[in-house]
Amino acid sequence: MLEFSTTSTLTPCSQHTFMAITFHPRPGQILVCDFSTGFKEPEMVKNNRPIIVLTPDYKGRTGLVTVVPLSTKEPADIMPYHYKLPKNCMPQIGRFQDNDSWVKADLIYTVGFHRLNLIRLGTRDPNTGKRHYYQSRLSRERMKEIYACVLHGLNLGSLSQHL
Repeated sequence: MLEFSTTSTLTPCSQHTFMAITFHPRPGQILVCDFSTGFKEPEMVKNNRPIIVLTPDYKGRTGLVTVVPLSTKEPADIMPYHYKLPKNCMPQIGRFQDNDSWVKADLIYTVGFHRLNLIRLGTRDPNTGKRHYYQSRLSRERMKEIYACVLHGLNLGSLSQHL
């Protein structure tokens, strides 16, 4: 299965500064989320955690998006709400190119745009000097598998046959 890849340019941000997105990301898009403020263990508390966008831009939910986090650590017990995302589905930079990732579909969050950022690719447009950002989306088939895992994470796995 092929995943498609595109790049885009946005206003540059510093390596150490978090510049939140100002648009609604598309379902299947992979971004990073800052869970470091406002959450307490055992909730997710890490910053720059990769996530997958689940929901489109719903009317009346301005500035909010529902996501599931990713981890490169394989679960001790693989459950129906876990999904192995091959490393070729991730941006081919840094930590993402070395390991497969695991969707943690039992940990569903609705977060504000202020927590989300695009993943920088480490390259710049030679004409404008603006940074390139990873903006690929996972395929519909792969998202169908992830949505099935989300249903299992909500104890609604029997509904996954209707996807």
